Amino acid sequence: MFPILFRLGPLRIYSYGAFVILGFAIGTVLVLYRGKGERVSVSFERLVDLFFYCILSALIGARGLYVLTHLDFYLNKPLAIFNLSEGGLVFYGGLLLAIGVSFIYMKRHRLPIWRIADLVAPSISLGMAFGKVGCFMAGCCYGKETSLPWAVIFRDPNSLARLHTPLHPVQLYESVLHLAFTFFLIKKSKKKAFEGEVFWLFLFLYSITRFLTEMVRGDPRGFFFYPLLSISQGIGVFLAFLSIFMLFYLKRLKRGERVGGCLRNP
Repeated sequence: MFPILFRLGPLRIYSYGAFVILGFAIGTVLVLYRGKGERVSVSFERLVDLFFYCILSALIGARGLYVLTHLDFYLNKPLAIFNLSEGGLVFYGGLLLAIGVSFIYMKRHRLPIWRIADLVAPSISLGMAFGKVGCFMAGCCYGKETSLPWAVIFRDPNSLARLHTPLHPVQLYESVLHLAFTFFLIKKSKKKAFEGEVFWLFLFLYSITRFLTEMVRGDPRGFFFYPLLSISQGIGVFLAFLSIFMLFYLKRLKRGERVGGCLRNP
């Protein structure tokens, strides 16, 4: 489509980077706005610090997993690891590292982990909706060849997708779904049954979505069990089952607290 958004003299502004930054910015604004209206009991400064570490660790993790799945290329061109202008992020890598870093930060500062996770989940989904538009513009994460009437054809020679071939607009599939997830998660936040429900619902929805959209991805994929599961599908299966377990566990834990409270206060 339009991998280079515009030029300012010799400077090129790439669509992918611009939309990723835009997604992070809008996601940050959303979480700070919702943080004021919800009972999070966390200072504004602490929330900003946490989100900064989330973003930084997400970028490092997402790039790291992409490099690992394309290790042969980056062993020959190690400096290319730092070139993000042409794409090359795997969300799962960013998610897993960001969760780990955030957990350490929140434990260290004694913050309410699941309450904050519920607050941040819709912003992650919204940020991904914008990020996938960036993928589409750049042509990365492109789909398989198809004859469907909504197939897209990339013609820009700077695009990372296969050129002059009708392809699944898989990036837009994910973008639309993540936008829908954002509204659903915000609405669910107002009626959640227990802390952590919104976060694990998001993770479950994303895992299932990613598993299915991987079936129509046409770019080179790393595999766990070739040709059955890609790396992302393998991680998705694990996280889907983990999400289901955590939803039942936290629900049961909440139910136990209510029963315990009734016993203590008959």
